[in-house]
Amino acid sequence: MRKWWPLVAVCLGSFMLIVDTTVVTVALPVMAGDLGATVAHVQWVLNVYTLALAVMTLGAGSLGDLFGQRRVFVSSLAVFAVASLACGVAPDAGVLIAARGVQGAGGAAMIGTTLALLGSSYRDRDRGTAIGVWSGVLGIAAAAGPLLGGVLTQYLGWRAIFFVNLPVSVVALVPAALSVGDPPRREGARIDVPGMLAFAAFTGTLTFALIRVGGGGGWTSGPSAVLFAVSVLALVAFVLVEVRRKHPVLDLALFRNASFAVIVLCVVATSVTFACLVYTSFWLQSALGLGSLPAGVALVPMALTSFLASVLIGKRLHAVPPRVTIGGGLLLIGAGCALIGFTVDGGSSWYALAPALVLVGAGIGVSGPGTNAAVLASAPPDRGGMASGAMATFRQLGQALGVAVLGLFYLAAAQHPAPGEDVRDAAARGLDDVYLIAAGFGLLACLLAFGPAGRGIMATTARRDPTGARR
Repeated sequence: MRKWWPLVAVCLGSFMLIVDTTVVTVALPVMAGDLGATVAHVQWVLNVYTLALAVMTLGAGSLGDLFGQRRVFVSSLAVFAVASLACGVAPDAGVLIAARGVQGAGGAAMIGTTLALLGSSYRDRDRGTAIGVWSGVLGIAAAAGPLLGGVLTQYLGWRAIFFVNLPVSVVALVPAALSVGDPPRREGARIDVPGMLAFAAFTGTLTFALIRVGGGGGWTSGPSAVLFAVSVLALVAFVLVEVRRKHPVLDLALFRNASFAVIVLCVVATSVTFACLVYTSFWLQSALGLGSLPAGVALVPMALTSFLASVLIGKRLHAVPPRVTIGGGLLLIGAGCALIGFTVDGGSSWYALAPALVLVGAGIGVSGPGTNAAVLASAPPDRGGMASGAMATFRQLGQALGVAVLGLFYLAAAQHPAPGEDVRDAAARGLDDVYLIAAGFGLLACLLAFGPAGRGIMATTARRDPTGARR
C-alpha cells in the first residue's frame, strides 16, 4: 500500500485545485449577500483563481525541475491550505479575492508538478495505473465542482467550500512529505526570470481579456482590444527571450516535435469540452429551473464514466499506443458533443443529456491517460516539470478561451429568441450551438491524432523505456 502514497497525495491535491475552479460558481450570489458586495464584484473570486493558474503554472513546473518537484509540491500544498483558511474567514470581498489569488498560486505549483511526480514515482504498469487514476480524478473534479458547491453552500454555508480544503490538505501533506520522490533535476540551470515575466504577461493579459469577453465585454471593445494587443506583444517578447536563453522556462524546441504540438492541440480540444459544462449548468438551472444540487447530479454520469474509463485504460496503457487512446477518446468526445447538439430541444429534460454525457465522459477518460503519458514521453526526463507545466497551462488557457467563445454563441441564442421562439427553445438552441462547436474541435483533434503527426506520438513513446530514459 505504501507505494501508492504518492498517488494519494497527488490525487488529493489535484482534486482540490480542480474543484476550486468551479466550486464557488453556485455560491457567488450567497457570497455577495453575506459580504455586502455585488455579484459582479465577487465574480472575481472565480476569475482571479483562473488568472493565477494561467499565469503561474508554467513557471512553477520549471521551478520544480530546478529545485525538486517534491519540494515545490509540498510547499504549494501548504500555501493552498493557508490561503483556503484565509478565504474561509474573509470579512469582505476584497480579502476574499486576494486570498483566492494566493490559493491560485498554490494550485498552479501543484498542477505544474503532479505529472512529473507521477512519472518519477512509478514504472511500467504501475505508472499507467497511476496516470489513469489521476486522470480520472481530474475528470471527476471538473464535473463535481458545482455539485459539491451546491451541497456545501446549502447545508453548511459558503465558507465551508474553503474550510473543507484544510483537512484534505493535511491528509495529502503526510504522504507527500514522506513518500514522494524527485525526478532528475537540470544541473547548472538558472531561473529564467525574463521568460517567466514575459509568459506571465502573455497569459495574464490573454486570460483577463477572455474573462472580459466571457462577461459581456465584447471582443472589440477598447479595454479588450488593448489587452489582446498587449498579450500578442508579450508573446512575441517571450519567444524572442526564450530562443536566446540557455535555460529557458519553456524550451521552444519541444514544439519542433510534431507529436508534442499535436498533444497540445488535443489538450486544448478537451478543455473546450470542459468549458461546455459552464453553459450546461446555465441551461439546467435557468431554462429547466433546477437547483444547484440537482444540476450537479445531472453531470454525475460524465464524472463517473470518466473516472472508470481512466482507471481501465490506465491499467492497459503500457500495451495501447497513445495515438489510439488519444484519438479514440477525442472521437468519443466529438460524438457525445454532437449527440447533444443534434438532439436537445426546448422540450428536453435533464436526463436527455445522460447518454451523450456518458460518451463524453468515456472519451475524456480514454484520452486523458494517453495524453499525460505522451507528454512525459515527448520531453527529456529533466524537463518533465516543464512539459507538465506547459500542458496544464494550455489546458487552462483552452478552458478560458472555450468559456469566452462558447459564451458568445450561447448568449446570442439564449438572450435573443427568434420570432415566435420561447425562452426555453432559445436556450436549447444556444446549448446545441455550444456542443456542436465543441464536437468540431474534438473531431478535428481526432483527425490530427490519427494523422502523420499522430504516428509521431506513438514513435516518441516507443523510444523511451519505462524509466523515462531514451533508448
